[in-house]
Amino acid sequence: MSDRMTHIDFYFNASDKLEVARKLATKAFGRGLNTLVYVDDTVLATRLDHDFWTREQRDFLPHVRCGHALAAQTPILIGTIPDELGRADILINLEAAAPGCFARFERVLEIVGVDEADRERGRERFRYYRERGYQLASHDLSSRA
Repeated sequence: MSDRMTHIDFYFNASDKLEVARKLATKAFGRGLNTLVYVDDTVLATRLDHDFWTREQRDFLPHVRCGHALAAQTPILIGTIPDELGRADILINLEAAAPGCFARFERVLEIVGVDEADRERGRERFRYYRERGYQLASHDLSSRA
Protein backbone atom coordinates (compact mmCIF):
# COMPACT_ATOMS: atom_id res chain seq x y z
CA MET A 1 0.00 0.00 0.00
CA SER A 2 1.13 3.53 -0.66
CA ASP A 3 1.33 6.39 1.82
CA ARG A 4 -2.11 7.60 0.70
CA MET A 5 -5.04 7.29 3.06
CA THR A 6 -7.58 4.59 2.28
CA HIS A 7 -10.54 5.79 0.18
CA ILE A 8 -13.91 4.41 1.29
CA ASP A 9 -17.00 4.02 -0.89
CA PHE A 10 -20.45 3.25 0.51
CA TYR A 11 -22.91 1.48 -1.76
CA PHE A 12 -26.27 1.80 -0.05
CA ASN A 13 -29.83 0.60 -0.74
CA ALA A 14 -28.45 -2.72 -2.01
CA SER A 15 -31.37 -5.10 -2.46
CA ASP A 16 -28.93 -8.04 -2.81
CA LYS A 17 -25.65 -7.41 -1.00
CA LEU A 18 -23.97 -10.55 -2.33
CA GLU A 19 -24.83 -9.64 -5.92
CA VAL A 20 -23.38 -6.16 -5.40
CA ALA A 21 -20.24 -7.74 -3.91
CA ARG A 22 -19.95 -10.02 -6.96
CA LYS A 23 -20.31 -7.08 -9.37
CA LEU A 24 -17.74 -5.01 -7.47
CA ALA A 25 -15.31 -7.94 -7.37
CA THR A 26 -15.82 -8.47 -11.12
CA LYS A 27 -15.04 -4.82 -11.78
CA ALA A 28 -11.92 -4.90 -9.57
CA PHE A 29 -10.70 -8.11 -11.26
CA GLY A 30 -11.21 -6.51 -14.67
CA ARG A 31 -8.91 -3.70 -13.55
CA GLY A 32 -6.24 -6.11 -12.35
CA LEU A 33 -6.81 -5.38 -8.65
CA ASN A 34 -6.58 -7.88 -5.80
CA THR A 35 -9.68 -8.07 -3.64
CA LEU A 36 -10.58 -9.42 -0.22
CA VAL A 37 -14.31 -9.98 0.20
CA TYR A 38 -14.40 -9.64 3.97
CA VAL A 39 -17.00 -12.02 5.38
CA ASP A 40 -16.78 -14.04 8.59
CA ASP A 41 -20.16 -15.79 8.29
CA THR A 42 -19.52 -19.30 6.90
CA VAL A 43 -22.98 -19.57 5.30
CA LEU A 44 -22.57 -16.23 3.49
CA ALA A 45 -19.03 -17.11 2.44
CA THR A 46 -20.26 -20.41 0.98
CA ARG A 47 -23.05 -18.66 -0.92
CA LEU A 48 -20.63 -16.08 -2.27
CA ASP A 49 -18.14 -18.77 -3.26
CA HIS A 50 -20.93 -20.61 -5.11
CA ASP A 51 -22.15 -17.42 -6.82
CA PHE A 52 -18.63 -16.57 -7.99
CA TRP A 53 -18.48 -19.96 -9.76
CA THR A 54 -21.99 -20.15 -11.17
CA ARG A 55 -23.56 -16.71 -11.66
CA GLU A 56 -22.35 -15.72 -15.13
CA GLN A 57 -20.04 -17.82 -17.27
CA ARG A 58 -18.58 -14.82 -19.10
CA ASP A 59 -17.56 -13.21 -15.79
CA PHE A 60 -15.06 -15.77 -14.53
CA LEU A 61 -13.84 -14.73 -11.08
CA PRO A 62 -10.69 -16.54 -9.99
CA HIS A 63 -11.14 -16.83 -6.26
CA VAL A 64 -10.56 -19.06 -3.26
CA ARG A 65 -11.49 -18.96 0.40
CA CYS A 66 -8.92 -17.68 2.88
CA GLY A 67 -6.79 -20.56 4.09
CA HIS A 68 -6.61 -22.20 0.65
CA ALA A 69 -3.15 -23.28 -0.56
CA LEU A 70 -3.42 -20.96 -3.59
CA ALA A 71 -4.59 -17.87 -1.67
CA ALA A 72 -1.39 -15.86 -2.24
CA GLN A 73 -1.62 -16.44 -6.02
CA THR A 74 -5.36 -15.76 -6.37
CA PRO A 75 -6.68 -12.24 -7.05
CA ILE A 76 -9.94 -12.61 -5.09
CA LEU A 77 -10.17 -14.04 -1.58
CA ILE A 78 -13.29 -14.68 0.48
CA GLY A 79 -12.78 -14.54 4.24
CA THR A 80 -11.05 -12.49 6.89
CA ILE A 81 -7.29 -13.01 6.45
CA PRO A 82 -5.84 -10.00 4.60
CA ASP A 83 -2.24 -11.25 4.89
CA GLU A 84 -3.00 -14.01 2.37
CA LEU A 85 -3.80 -11.51 -0.39
CA GLY A 86 -0.95 -10.77 -2.79
CA ARG A 87 -1.63 -6.99 -2.73
CA ALA A 88 -4.04 -5.04 -0.55
CA ASP A 89 -5.93 -3.20 -3.29
CA ILE A 90 -9.64 -3.60 -2.51
CA LEU A 91 -11.55 -4.73 0.58
CA ILE A 92 -15.28 -5.39 0.11
CA ASN A 93 -16.83 -5.45 3.58
CA LEU A 94 -19.88 -7.63 4.20
CA GLU A 95 -19.61 -7.55 8.00
CA ALA A 96 -21.52 -5.35 10.45
CA ALA A 97 -18.41 -3.53 11.72
CA ALA A 98 -15.41 -1.98 10.02
CA PRO A 99 -12.69 -4.65 9.73
CA GLY A 100 -9.62 -3.93 11.84
CA CYS A 101 -7.42 -4.39 8.77
CA PHE A 102 -9.20 -1.86 6.54
CA ALA A 103 -6.49 0.83 6.62
CA ARG A 104 -3.96 -1.38 4.82
CA PHE A 105 -6.14 -1.36 1.67
CA GLU A 106 -6.15 1.29 -1.06
CA ARG A 107 -9.96 1.22 -1.15
CA VAL A 108 -12.73 -0.14 1.04
CA LEU A 109 -16.13 -0.83 -0.48
CA GLU A 110 -18.93 -0.92 2.08
CA ILE A 111 -22.24 -2.46 1.04
CA VAL A 112 -25.38 -1.44 2.93
CA GLY A 113 -28.68 -3.23 2.42
CA VAL A 114 -32.24 -1.96 2.51
CA ASP A 115 -33.39 -3.25 5.91
CA GLU A 116 -33.28 -0.77 8.77
CA ALA A 117 -30.91 -2.77 11.01
CA ASP A 118 -28.33 -3.00 8.21
CA ARG A 119 -28.79 0.69 7.37
CA GLU A 120 -28.09 1.62 11.00
CA ARG A 121 -24.93 -0.53 11.06
CA GLY A 122 -23.90 1.19 7.82
CA ARG A 123 -24.42 4.62 9.40
CA GLU A 124 -22.25 3.56 12.34
CA ARG A 125 -19.45 2.48 9.99
CA PHE A 126 -19.79 5.73 8.02
CA ARG A 127 -19.44 7.77 11.23
CA TYR A 128 -16.52 5.61 12.35
CA TYR A 129 -14.56 6.31 9.14
CA ARG A 130 -15.56 9.99 8.97
CA GLU A 131 -14.49 10.64 12.58
CA ARG A 132 -11.06 9.26 11.69
CA GLY A 133 -10.69 11.56 8.69
CA TYR A 134 -11.09 9.07 5.85
CA GLN A 135 -12.27 10.23 2.41
CA LEU A 136 -15.81 8.92 1.88
CA ALA A 137 -18.06 8.62 -1.16
CA SER A 138 -21.67 7.42 -1.32
CA HIS A 139 -23.43 5.60 -4.14
CA ASP A 140 -27.22 5.10 -4.03
CA LEU A 141 -28.10 1.80 -5.67
CA SER A 142 -31.87 2.29 -5.43
CA SER A 143 -31.95 4.09 -8.78
CA ARG A 144 -30.03 1.34 -10.60
CA ALA A 145 -31.67 -1.67 -12.17
